[in-house]
Amino acid sequence: MLSQIVSALGVVVVAVFACSAYFYFSNKILDWSLPVKDGDIHSAARNLNRRAMIRPWLFIGPALFLLIVYLVYPVIATLILSFYDRSGEQFVGFANYQWALTDREFRQSIFNNILWLAVVPAACTFFGLVIAVMTDRIWWGNIAKSIVFMPMAISFVGASVIWKFIYEYRGGNDVQIGLLNAIVQLFGGTPQVWISVPFWNNFFLMIILIWIQTGFAMVILSAALRGIPEETIEAAVIDGANGWQIFWRIMVPQVWGSIAVVWTTITILVLKVFDIVLTMTNGQWNSMVLANLMFNWLFRGGGDSGRSAVIALIIMLAVTPIMVWNVRRANRELGGH
Repeated sequence: MLSQIVSALGVVVVAVFACSAYFYFSNKILDWSLPVKDGDIHSAARNLNRRAMIRPWLFIGPALFLLIVYLVYPVIATLILSFYDRSGEQFVGFANYQWALTDREFRQSIFNNILWLAVVPAACTFFGLVIAVMTDRIWWGNIAKSIVFMPMAISFVGASVIWKFIYEYRGGNDVQIGLLNAIVQLFGGTPQVWISVPFWNNFFLMIILIWIQTGFAMVILSAALRGIPEETIEAAVIDGANGWQIFWRIMVPQVWGSIAVVWTTITILVLKVFDIVLTMTNGQWNSMVLANLMFNWLFRGGGDSGRSAVIALIIMLAVTPIMVWNVRRANRELGGH
């Protein structure tokens, strides 16, 4: 353990030193290669302009290089692999895309992802907004916020293990240790293997992600709500608006930008959801999602780089419009200011 800590600290120190050295010496080289001489005003002005044009690229150059290596190149490589067979050696044209259109499990994954997209972002945003409003009105609101935010510190796998105990089922005459089945049994119901019930098991899995991400939505929206001028709320109260009207007609419109940010962030997360499904069901009982299906085709049974590449492209294509819309909305807001 100690050696790992020392190794990690060493990497951090070396990386910081290397970055500092790069920026220092690159700026020195730039100043040396484009000198500013006192005698030649025109040459000095020209070199100053060139320095101003080149210097920003010295700062963003490493980040741009890493972006190309770790984002642009993998996208291009994935696109090329989607036209090859499972080993990535023989060109098969659109065969992998034809498989995707006809495969039942792929269509089930698309349906499940759409279901997740329809429920999880809306539920997280709604509960986060409601909790943010309610906790601002009680004296122990910060304690409540801390409790709601705590699941954010748990990994998806850890959260799934916790909820496995909640959904746990014991057969025969064994005592039900799962919280949900214990409650059902208390009220005279029949215990169930909840995560194996087709269609409905998707909702039981969604609850885990909602439980984790509601804290994130609450923090962002709580900060946005505190930015609403008190005069606006007071004016609405004087005009006779009740709490419901203040919430929907005053608060929600003024924090709509933050709501959109939370919604799109969680939407992108849903498209990448993988750990929860893998841990809870491994895609069984019609609970497969695209990221889990890609993992199966990429690593199991010898792997199939062609079909897994097609699924990866589908996920990227689904994420892209959301990212573009979010960037355009942010640019419009900045332009408005």
